[in-house]
Amino acid sequence: MLNLAAITTQLQQLQVVPVIALDHAEAIFPLADILAQNSLPVAEITFRSPAAEEAIRLLRQQRPDFLIAAGTVLTAEQVFQAKNAGADVVVTPGFNPQIVQLCRALNLPIIPGVNNPMAIEAALALDIDTVKFFPAEASGGVKMIKALLGPYAQLKIMPTGGIGLQNIQDYLAIPNVVACGGSWFVEKTLINAKNWSEINQLTQEVVTLIK
Repeated sequence: MLNLAAITTQLQQLQVVPVIALDHAEAIFPLADILAQNSLPVAEITFRSPAAEEAIRLLRQQRPDFLIAAGTVLTAEQVFQAKNAGADVVVTPGFNPQIVQLCRALNLPIIPGVNNPMAIEAALALDIDTVKFFPAEASGGVKMIKALLGPYAQLKIMPTGGIGLQNIQDYLAIPNVVACGGSWFVEKTLINAKNWSEINQLTQEVVTLIK
């Protein structure tokens, strides 16, 4: 199992993480093909739908080389589902000490969500310095991250929320930003419509931009 330092290194190399919400677990197969073809072997599969656990399991089986995050994890039950399905890391929208402690007890890396000094200090107190900054744009975006890095220069940050082609380079220009999470190129509406050609085109656009 990867540790958080190894996951952070992978994120720095990938620079963008597709945040995927699926109504049907099997849709992960064509999505994974598109991501792999575009040199983006990573997926954050969110627990915003009941299909998440099965989608993680299917992806783990088909693409053992993928970095798989279980996103929007809010409950202990979801932590166990993520671990049993084969997720490499849990990503949460906020900082829940109970969820963090459970992940640590299970030896399952976690990237908790923060957007203020109190949450950051709670994470640092537990020796977690890789965090999700969420919701990024609504929480002050690039200016807020730069302000927070004054006192918390050791942070490694994955901003998510409101990021797209128009601003991803602004975030990635900050040395402490390891990668940005985004859903615009893997939108659920496109997935449900099986519009794989547009997903492929949008993925190519972002990969070309950041590479």
